[in-house]
Amino acid sequence: MSLLGLAHLTALELSPRELAREAASAGFASIGLRVHPAMAGGVAYPIRTGSWAQRELRTILASEGVRLNEIEFIQLTPGLDIAAFAPLLEAGAELGASAVTVSGDDADRLRLTASFAALCDLAGEFGLRVDLEFMRWRVVGTLAQAEAIVRQAGRPNGAVLVDALHLSRSGGAPGDFMALPQQFLRAAQLCDAAPTQPVSDADAIAEAREGRLPPGEGALPLAALLQALPADAALSVELPMRGLDARSRIATAYSATRRLLDGLPPRKAPAANGSMNRPTTQGSVGA
Repeated sequence: MSLLGLAHLTALELSPRELAREAASAGFASIGLRVHPAMAGGVAYPIRTGSWAQRELRTILASEGVRLNEIEFIQLTPGLDIAAFAPLLEAGAELGASAVTVSGDDADRLRLTASFAALCDLAGEFGLRVDLEFMRWRVVGTLAQAEAIVRQAGRPNGAVLVDALHLSRSGGAPGDFMALPQQFLRAAQLCDAAPTQPVSDADAIAEAREGRLPPGEGALPLAALLQALPADAALSVELPMRGLDARSRIATAYSATRRLLDGLPPRKAPAANGSMNRPTTQGSVGA
C-alpha cells in the first residue's frame, strides 16, 4: 500500500502541531510544513533548532506516528542569500525532513541555475534533497524548464517536484516523464481539477490556492501520472478547497486519494540501468 503525505497548503491555517495531529487522525503517514512564506506576507511557521516549538513538534510527530517529509517554500529570486537558509534547513533536517521545496523566480537562467546548485550544496550538508516545483505563472513554469535547471545544476540531490495540477495547467502530460532520469522524479503532489484550463495566470493562481478537487473527482489523468512515476517517489496530497473546514479537507484528501490508489496497479520499479520501466499508454482517469 502506498504511503501518503499531506502538504501543508491543504490546511495552511493549522499550526505544525495541529497539522500533525489531524494528518495522523486521517491516516496520513507524513506531512509537509510551510516554514518559509511562498510569497511576501504569506503564511508560514518558522522553526529554529533547539527551540521549544521544535522540541514540542518532534514529540508530537513521534507520538502520532507521523514523519516530516518536506519543508517549504523557498523562492529562488535574484539576490537571494542562500547561506541565510542554513538554520531553516538544519531545523527541518533535525525533525526528519527529506527535502526542501523551491520555485524558480529569476529570469536570468544562468544565475537561477547557480542559485539552485548553491542551495543543493547547502541542503546536502543536512542530508536534504532540493525539489524544484514548476508553476505556469513563475519563471520556471513547465516540466521541461524545471528539468533543464536540475540537469544543468548537476547536483545529485537536485530533483523536480511534480504537482498534478501544475503539470496540467502548464500544458504537460504524464508521458512527458518518459525521457527523464528516474532520479529526477522523487516526489509528486496529487489533487484533481476541472477539465477547463484557467484563462489567465491570475485564474490559475486562484485555482491552485482554493479551487482544487479531491483526487479521482475531476479530469486530471492521475492514473497515468502515477504509473509514470518511480515506485519509490514520495506521494503527498495538496488539496486547498473552499467550503470545507480544515479537518474535513484533510479527511477528504486522504479518503479520496486512498480510493484512487487502491484501484490502480502497483507503480513500476526502476530498471537496473536507472531508467523507468514505464507503461506506454496512459491511464483512464480524465483526459
